[in-house]
Order: sequence, then C-alpha cells, then structure tokens
Amino acid sequence: MKIEIWSDIMCPFCYIGKRQLETALQQFPDNDFEIEWKSFQLDPTITPEPGKDVYTYLAERKGMTVEQSKEMHKGVAERAKSVGLEYNFDKAVISNSLEAHRIIQLAKTKKLGDEIEEIFFKAYFTEGRDLNDGPTLIELAEKAGLDKKDVLEVLKSDNLYLKEVEHDIEEAQQIGVQGVPFFVFDRKYAVSGAQPVEAFVQTIKEGLK
Repeated sequence: MKIEIWSDIMCPFCYIGKRQLETALQQFPDNDFEIEWKSFQLDPTITPEPGKDVYTYLAERKGMTVEQSKEMHKGVAERAKSVGLEYNFDKAVISNSLEAHRIIQLAKTKKLGDEIEEIFFKAYFTEGRDLNDGPTLIELAEKAGLDKKDVLEVLKSDNLYLKEVEHDIEEAQQIGVQGVPFFVFDRKYAVSGAQPVEAFVQTIKEGLK
C-alpha cells in the first residue's frame, strides 16, 4: 500500500498525525507500506520576524488576542503530549518552510523522506530551531543522512527542487486538499487531519481488502 502525506513542517497537527499513523501501522506488521511525503505550505507568504513569538504571530493572523492564541497553543501542546510529543511553543521560531521543503524533496530522492520529516518536526516544535537558518538546515539534514554537499547545492540555488515542491502543492489543489495533514491511501481512500489511530486503522483495513 502506498500512503501519500501532504504536510507542512510548521503544522502542529501534521506531527501529531504522523504519530497517529505510525501507531496504526504497527497493527499491520505483515504488510508493506510505502510512505511518500508531499510538500504543502500553510502560509507561503511568511517572512521571518526576529523577536516575534508564535502567539503574537497567530493572534495577528487570526484576529484574536494574544491570550486566546496562548490558550489555543496550550491545547495543541496537550494533544501532542497525549501521543508522546513535546511541543515548546515558547521557543518556536517563525520561519518560511520553503527551504525545508526543498531539502525534503532532496531527501525523497535518497529514500530519506521519513527521516528528514521527523528531524524537522522535532527541531521546530520541540527544540525551537530556526528552519530558515542555513547552517541549522545543513546540520539537521546531515543528521537525517544527507550529504552536506548536496544540501549546500540546494541552499545556494533558488530553483533546485522548487518545481517538485510546486508540483506537490498543485497536486493538492487538484485533489481538493483544503488543509494538512492529508493522507491518501493507494489513491482510493483519504484521511484529513490528525485523526484518531482507529480512523487510520479502519481506512487501512478497507484499503487492504
């Protein structure tokens, strides 16, 4: 079974959804699953704003108070904790995910898509790393198993792997993806959002019939 996942590394529910899917897949030890991560940008217009925290950023974007934003983030952090993830929004650095997505596309060519996604998610949500910082991206990519020279080549170019990112986003629009995470199973079934483990289990069972 092939599972395609449209995701943005700045999407808190995408990391939660990744864990929910992984838990579901453990119930099918005798089956082979091919997982392909697809690029998606929740907000391609983001520009890094040093000193601005995620609470203020979301409050301004959604037209709410900073206190409301903090409460919302607190709820998301609690949900993340329920699946074994630690979210430290106090440390999160607002960044545009395009460069990270281009590196994810590079990683996919080396069959390291899952590794790089996990590392980027953890770096952003848990460790408070700046994913717009070149040396940080290189360090994280090497940790995933990528060659430093290949990563540098991507970062020095404005266009390398850009078409692949754009293709994924266009494909998402074509199949009606409104938000992420969005999981597609063998192009027959779909799960939208970070659904409970059981929702993934039922969808996989249906797909394997």
